Amino acid sequence: MRRELGIARCGLACCLCTEKADCDGCGSNGCPDNDFCENKKCSTAKGLTHCYKCEENCRQGLLSKIKPYTFTLFAKKYGEEKLLDCLERNEKNGVVYHREGLNGDYDDFDDVDQLMNFILTGVR
Repeated sequence: MRRELGIARCGLACCLCTEKADCDGCGSNGCPDNDFCENKKCSTAKGLTHCYKCEENCRQGLLSKIKPYTFTLFAKKYGEEKLLDCLERNEKNGVVYHREGLNGDYDDFDDVDQLMNFILTGVR
């Protein structure tokens, strides 16, 4: 885990991403989707560093997918540090963020509450 990369604006876990080894995370402008990221444009326009700091619970851009949406809700409820703590613990216990391509254990859910509980406990 590269904890220093933290969580992307949209809630994706830059700290666990293995897609692009030389990427320094969402905040660095090094993300391959940086120029057309709907969530980055929106949060920047609102003067926010992350979607979880917004009062709205929108489903725009990557927030239309359950993983970043739930990570965002988790950070709203518990804070980013707690999310990072849980992700780090889960990774140490064998939970995989990217297994095949961009999908991993956090993508196996279609229910927000079940995914929230999985993040929190690391148990299905």
